[in-house]
Amino acid sequence: MSRILLIQGHPDPAGGHLCHALAEAYRDAASAAGHQVEAVTPAMLDFPLLCNAHEWEEGEVPPVLAPVQRAIAAAQHIVIFYPLWLGDMPARLKAFLEQVARPGFALSRQAGNPLHAGLLAGRSARVVVTMGMPALFYRWYFCAHSLKSLERNVLNFVGIAPVRKTLVGSAGKLDAAALAAWRRRMQVLGARGA
Repeated sequence: MSRILLIQGHPDPAGGHLCHALAEAYRDAASAAGHQVEAVTPAMLDFPLLCNAHEWEEGEVPPVLAPVQRAIAAAQHIVIFYPLWLGDMPARLKAFLEQVARPGFALSRQAGNPLHAGLLAGRSARVVVTMGMPALFYRWYFCAHSLKSLERNVLNFVGIAPVRKTLVGSAGKLDAAALAAWRRRMQVLGARGA
């Protein structure tokens, strides 16, 4: 069984969105299958934005995010849910990742080669992205650019691999049957810890 960290990246802390329903289906199935699941919701945490490189490199992680770093360190698999906003992840999720993925925790300060500085190797990830446009359009016309950036410039950079992706397109037009099918897919992935 795996230790899974679920990051709910939707910026609305009130819940009730497709991202929340999919994450809940994943979490419940993973727990029922015997995986240890911990969840964090950046929208419910009060932390400042980083404003310069010195803060990121030398500053202390905000106390509210220290438990998140411990959860990341303990996790074997990380699952990130978020809606595509203006072609990218919501700003709150990006700010959260900037805060937790600091040198000394996610990156080595002494690495001779910055491409091999990641300290979080041994973990896999899945990224689940919901969007208003058809997923195929995002993947082929926009080349899934923001998702590739998250994979290459954040997750792989800190050593997390492999990174698997699930794209849920036309989210606002899904009928009850399609929503149920997406929940079942998340349940299957959750049960497998994938």
